[in-house]
Amino acid sequence: MSFDIKRAYEKWLEEGQPISAEKVQKKERSVKESGRASDERKQGTAKADRKDRDSRRDNRDDRKNENRFRGNSGRKNDRTPGSYGRSSGMRTVRGLPDIPKVDPDSEFPKCPVRKRCGGCSFIGLDYKWTLEYKEKYVSELLRPFVKLDGIIGMDDPFHYRNKVNAAFAHVKDGHRERNVSGIYEQGTHKVVPVKECLLEDKRADAIIQDILKMTRDFKIKIYDEDSEYGLLRHVMVRTAHVTGQVMVVLVLASPILPNKNAFVEELLKRHPEITTIVINVNDEHTSMVLGSREIVLYGDGYIEDRLCGNTFRISPKSFYQVNSVQTEKMYRYAMKLANLTGRERVIDAYCGIGTIGITAAARAKEVIGIELNGDAVKDAVRNARANNIRNISFYENDAGIFLKGMAEQHEMCEVVFMDPPRSGSTEEFMQAAVDMRPGRIIYISCEPETLARDLRWLKKHGYKPKEARAYDMFPFTENVECVVLLTKVG
Repeated sequence: MSFDIKRAYEKWLEEGQPISAEKVQKKERSVKESGRASDERKQGTAKADRKDRDSRRDNRDDRKNENRFRGNSGRKNDRTPGSYGRSSGMRTVRGLPDIPKVDPDSEFPKCPVRKRCGGCSFIGLDYKWTLEYKEKYVSELLRPFVKLDGIIGMDDPFHYRNKVNAAFAHVKDGHRERNVSGIYEQGTHKVVPVKECLLEDKRADAIIQDILKMTRDFKIKIYDEDSEYGLLRHVMVRTAHVTGQVMVVLVLASPILPNKNAFVEELLKRHPEITTIVINVNDEHTSMVLGSREIVLYGDGYIEDRLCGNTFRISPKSFYQVNSVQTEKMYRYAMKLANLTGRERVIDAYCGIGTIGITAAARAKEVIGIELNGDAVKDAVRNARANNIRNISFYENDAGIFLKGMAEQHEMCEVVFMDPPRSGSTEEFMQAAVDMRPGRIIYISCEPETLARDLRWLKKHGYKPKEARAYDMFPFTENVECVVLLTKVG
């Protein structure tokens, strides 16, 4: 029996669950944010890290949602994939060597604000050593379940971040006042000026520095958190690795940007590579980076990039992996593990804008994507259409609730891709996945500790970890991603 989309939609609507993607496909309308559990998933926060990737998603960007400040947020263990903080438990794993001190005379690139930022704990060290350290860490955690097949690093581990959030502030140095942009100093909300980060796309850093100069030329007031006075709060730049497209998002406390036409003209004159400029209005007294309202000043309001042969639309609040090079490697490995033949029904849980599901659709009979973030679902639907993918459908819902509904209707599937938040999956989701009796589960994780916890649960419920590989998605940080194949026993 095929899964009845209309019936499922009506059932969940009656029970007060989030609206399904079918509604999005028909109406293409914005999702209201008030009262939604997905509110935090749609944007980053300077203080809280949406630990359940929710955090994404994680973000996979949060999942990996994304919209966070550079560096740390001033909170202990407040880290997300791509915010380049440390994994809270990495140094508690037995058998790991001590992290050496950075030698100021070594040949490896140094960061002048490393100690104040506290984010890139491995910067200044031998990259090969950092890979060995991460491999030992993941191997030890997964040792009770599966042997790790190494770690995949980068040929060039610098300037890989395709998304940059810069904090702005007006500071006083004695009798001198000036505007600065950069990161929050570790443990505070004090902005440390940064002109260039060794992890960020050089184009993004250059654009942010020119916008900083233009705040003086155009007399733009920097927003002050305490007085709630001022206009410019943050600047986010997103870059596309393959297409080269560039998005600039000006996060303002008001929808009105004085002399906006002249501002846009000057910014484009300095950076003709920019393809779209968007105002994001955040008029709330909040630590959230992005608000709900957007105004397109130039271009389409989104950029597009190519990944695994498909084109993906990236909106200001969409989750998209911050390291495009490593993401392609990781997804291709995940597809290899899935071993799709064209006859399978595939579940893509925590699907974001559909990158995994759309990649799998070319090799599967049917793909069902589930995502709680309404903005991401809309992008996923558009991405499927843009790539002429007809055998995939997306639903805006909690992955656990959705799969439980399918399991209760005795629905089956052959393959499940799961890419949960940093907090890992839930027993509700995993039980529903097990009840659907897939032959293979591909678990993509940005937090090895919660991955190990979930592998223990899945192993007890009939799924054996067979293969595993780590990917250095965030070089020079203590974060690492893993892909694990589990197969059904018996």
